[in-house]
Amino acid sequence: MQQCLFSNHNLQSLPLADAKVQYLANWLDNETADSLLHLFQRELNWSEAEIKIFGKMIKIPRLQAWYGDAGTNYTYSGVTMTSLPWHHELHKLKAKCEDQCGSSFNSVLANLYRHGQDSMGMHSDNEAELGIEPLIASVSLGEVRNFDFKHKINGEKFRLPLEHGSLLIMSAETQKYWQHGVAKTKKQVEPRINFTFRKILL
Repeated sequence: MQQCLFSNHNLQSLPLADAKVQYLANWLDNETADSLLHLFQRELNWSEAEIKIFGKMIKIPRLQAWYGDAGTNYTYSGVTMTSLPWHHELHKLKAKCEDQCGSSFNSVLANLYRHGQDSMGMHSDNEAELGIEPLIASVSLGEVRNFDFKHKINGEKFRLPLEHGSLLIMSAETQKYWQHGVAKTKKQVEPRINFTFRKILL
């Protein structure tokens, strides 16, 4: 099991049973977060991916990109994503996450939510290539969107607004017992980018 070693006194542990989820607001200062948001919107290789649901291929309601070390391909919902070579600023952000967590990552899933109708369905990051009790570091840039948790057994729910420049860590048995997602909103919202750094087992 990977451990996350935080030293920042502003770290918040979420009150979720059967899980270890930690949140750090203002992990990036506003100037850095603003700069990275605009840079990544322009320069990452965004695409409107498709996933298989009940045997049918359906476009996901957001833009997506997968970056990583050579060979770090990722399969979910019946689709295999082949990693793109690291963008230099994205690689620097990965290194910052590694320094903060004391863990190594070799890949990242990037999601661009263009407006309030872009969303992420409830799911767990429990694919075999992530291993048992994976540690996932999630960096948010741009518009604040609600991040929803739901316990798989007792149905308990928890909602956390993910702020611009924040860092969220999910580890231990979180993926075993909880689902998470980003719901649609009718509000007029600006774009949001989220990065989930992971370690694919090769």
